[in-house]
Amino acid sequence: MTTILRTEGVCVRYGSVKALTDVAIDVCEGQVHGVIGPNGAGKSTLMNVLSGAQRPSHGRVSYQGQDITRRTVRWRRRHGISRSFQRTSIFAAMTVREQLALTSRDDIAHVRVVADAFGLSGLLDRRADAISYGDQRRVDIALAVVGQSRLLLLDEPAAGLTAQETADLFGHVTGLVREEGLAALIVEHDVEAVFGWCDMVTVLDLGTVLTSDLPAAVRTDDRVIAAYLGTAA
Repeated sequence: MTTILRTEGVCVRYGSVKALTDVAIDVCEGQVHGVIGPNGAGKSTLMNVLSGAQRPSHGRVSYQGQDITRRTVRWRRRHGISRSFQRTSIFAAMTVREQLALTSRDDIAHVRVVADAFGLSGLLDRRADAISYGDQRRVDIALAVVGQSRLLLLDEPAAGLTAQETADLFGHVTGLVREEGLAALIVEHDVEAVFGWCDMVTVLDLGTVLTSDLPAAVRTDDRVIAAYLGTAA
């Protein structure tokens, strides 16, 4: 299985505070990789490092075999790394179609593929402020995909969604990742969604990786239960 993203020994320090310590993660093509952990575990810092918003103090980030540790957010976006944020960032006054077309640089064929994959075909001619919040979240993530992305960095995509909307969203992402041969790394607090949909799960605690394994193995790991799952249920 082809590794699209790899971190090796990634550390982030703010003075004497260690936000990340020796973080090593592999994200593979065709897989959805979940990242969970308690508040303060370093999840947001990791996303910032992967997206280029934060440069690590030490360590290396590789994308498709190339060292991108010092590459900018803009460079990463141009080369297929896209990120969605916890807060929806769409254009309220534009239709769904207009937004997808703008982001795709008028690649209409790919707009159709992504719209179909995210169940947005029936909403293309509606303004973003006239659709539900759950639909807006799907549009937000579709915007991250439609620019010919190869790696999706999704930061709490299920925030504010119902259980059914969460399941629908993860289903859309998983289907697209597998059909298009993409890779997705998802930071998410909804552990049931992560265990139900992700192919691999990494658990962070106090800036370090507790484990990175198949969902079933992570769920029964005593260290994970003690650090997170025992208090998250």
